[in-house]
Amino acid sequence: MIRHAIRLALAGMVCTFPAVAADLAFVTSQNAEVVSLVDLQNGQVMAETPVPGAPAPVTFDPEHGRAYVISAGTGLLTVLDDKAAVVRTLPLPEGAFGIALASDGGLFVTEWYQSRLLRLDKDLNVLWTASTGKAPAGVATDGKLVATADRDDDQVSILDAGTGKRLATVPVGKHPYAVLFHDGKLWTADVQSDTISVVDPVAGQKIGQVPTGSHPYGVAFAGGRGFVTDQYAGTVTVFDPQTLTVLDTLETGDYPEGIAPLPDGSGVVVAHWDSNTLVWIDAATVKITREIELPDGPRAFGAFTGRQP
Repeated sequence: MIRHAIRLALAGMVCTFPAVAADLAFVTSQNAEVVSLVDLQNGQVMAETPVPGAPAPVTFDPEHGRAYVISAGTGLLTVLDDKAAVVRTLPLPEGAFGIALASDGGLFVTEWYQSRLLRLDKDLNVLWTASTGKAPAGVATDGKLVATADRDDDQVSILDAGTGKRLATVPVGKHPYAVLFHDGKLWTADVQSDTISVVDPVAGQKIGQVPTGSHPYGVAFAGGRGFVTDQYAGTVTVFDPQTLTVLDTLETGDYPEGIAPLPDGSGVVVAHWDSNTLVWIDAATVKITREIELPDGPRAFGAFTGRQP
């Protein structure tokens, strides 16, 4: 299947199936330069769409049937419909990286080299830009606030989501990469500290941390539990978001990276860069329930799952 997907990418073809399920994932494969549309309910790959330039960051807007992918090598933004057909491309500055959906259907995009945050409206016009710390990677919003993981400053920047005004900078662990709002808190995956940092975004203070496996990359929540991909360990760390205690460590595959909740909240899916797999984990049992192969180098950095209306 992997070789077949690469051949499709090289041929510039799109392979589609007749129907699209309601619970979807858009998984970026950086090495193969392919985006895979996955039916999460039955584990079927519905389409494989070539996207040049090493696609990695992604966010999915199920309400409007759009997925947004950034090519890490070029900064190109590619917009896909709910059947994974390309409907638009837009050149962004080289170094465009983290991407998150805004409440109005627009986007927040971090610019790694220029240390700033870009706000696009639903038509992808620039509304404003704002300064962040050095090398912002992940970005997340709760509607009122937006936060960036400023990797080289070992901090998060917290900004007003409407205006871009920077409200606070909060020291976290070393080299934060992914950032996520959940349950009124802000969570960062600190790659070189092997921790998840917990931040009160209103007070602008770090209030806790969770130990992880080696080089945590992404974090997600499902079934009342937190899940962290540990790149170098080949594991997912499972923790209690209330007590911040580690509950389990699950071996999942080589170099787990992107992680996102299943739309029904029953578990998470994890993309493995070296194993070339997407793995389903049940939140209640902390067991792997399904695994499928994907084109070479799946990363899926961002909110890549969703349920269509």
